[in-house]
Amino acid sequence: MTHVNQYGQPVGVALPDWLPATFPPSIILAGRFCQLAPLIFEHSAALFAAFSQAQDDRDWTWLGASQPQSLIEMSNWIAAKLDDSGLVCYAVIDKASQQAVGAVCFANIDQQHGAIEIGHVTWSPLMQRNVLGSEALYLLIQQAFKQDYRRVAWRCDSLNHASRRAAERLGFTFEGRFRQAMTRKQRNRDTDWLSIIDQEWPQIQRALKHWLSAANMDDNGREQQKLRCFMPD
Repeated sequence: MTHVNQYGQPVGVALPDWLPATFPPSIILAGRFCQLAPLIFEHSAALFAAFSQAQDDRDWTWLGASQPQSLIEMSNWIAAKLDDSGLVCYAVIDKASQQAVGAVCFANIDQQHGAIEIGHVTWSPLMQRNVLGSEALYLLIQQAFKQDYRRVAWRCDSLNHASRRAAERLGFTFEGRFRQAMTRKQRNRDTDWLSIIDQEWPQIQRALKHWLSAANMDDNGREQQKLRCFMPD
């Protein structure tokens, strides 16, 4: 539907009751297979062990940091995140092992306009090819909309095809590419932007809940139907 003002100009949908969103609280977000716990220095040893499961550092190619090579570097990596007041940082805790196996943050938190980004997604090999990563992101997106954000964004290096596929699989819509948006590790980076907005979330949330439910996925994370079978067209 087209909305026009008194001058006949097209304008955005009116939001007469809009109030700024709430800054995300640093709390535990619990799921079936993982929980997100506020990131702390005590996660250093478990995260270093988890990231050290990789045979090389290819998972860090598109990240801003390099893979920590010692426990001290791991602690420094955590410190850099905790020192950034613009981030709300979480460790992903595998409920089976009760160990931290990855990290993720809320970033670019714009309370005034109700926009927030999921960023600093750093999964260890212990989170790959299983349900942990998808559930962790579901918990974050769900929390963002609970705090009345209107837009949850995802951005990635345009050459990081796995990151874009992961976002689109969870219901994010590709919005466009910012060419030469930044430099990273002495290389050019074009940035792809994706998002989920509040009016889309109820259907996506329903799909994710059904996919993660005991009716579709057993306690070992084995699914009967793929997530795409539940997603809206």
